[in-house]
Amino acid sequence: MHMPIALGMPGWPEIVFILVIVLLLFGAKKLPELARGLGQSLNEFKKARDEFEAEVHKSAAQIEVKPAPDKQEHKAS
Repeated sequence: MHMPIALGMPGWPEIVFILVIVLLLFGAKKLPELARGLGQSLNEFKKARDEFEAEVHKSAAQIEVKPAPDKQEHKAS
């Protein structure tokens, strides 16, 4: 028997189930610490992503700005 694999985003029942499991595993006292660590990790990820995008745009702008050589100067020589 072949069962399909669901690859979509979890719905509300799945999210609630995951939160209950996390609460049971770590306890209510550890949840604020875990959330703070997760928030810091997401902020670092966003910062790195923004820096990467800025570097890509900077490189693309430098490539587009390079002037084409003038063919008139080569004929005069």
